[in-house]
Amino acid sequence: MYCCKKCRRIVAAEENIVPHEGGKGEQCFKYKKRSCGIESAECSSIFVEPMKWMESVQEGFVGEKLQCMGCKARLGSFNWAGMQCNYGAWINPAFQLHKS
Repeated sequence: MYCCKKCRRIVAAEENIVPHEGGKGEQCFKYKKRSCGIESAECSSIFVEPMKWMESVQEGFVGEKLQCMGCKARLGSFNWAGMQCNYGAWINPAFQLHKS
C-alpha cells in the first residue's frame, strides 16, 4: 500500500503499480548529463495506472500535478505523452507518484 505522507490516505496498492526497467536507449535519453551506467539502488518514483481519485486526470488535462484528495499535498504528476524515470526508462502514459 502507498499512502499520502501527510494525511496517510491510501493512494495506491501493489496491483496498481506499472513495472518498469532502466532505459537502454540513446544513453538513457541523456539529459543534463545523466548517466545510465551508474544506477541508484532503486527508482525514486512508482508509476501507477490512472485512478478515480486523480481529479486532474478526470477533468481531461494532458499533464498536471497529482494532489492528495484529503489534504491536497503534492504526490507526483502525470502526463499522457509520457515521462522518464531516474533510471532512464520512458513510461507512456505516465502517472508518477514520488516515494519520498
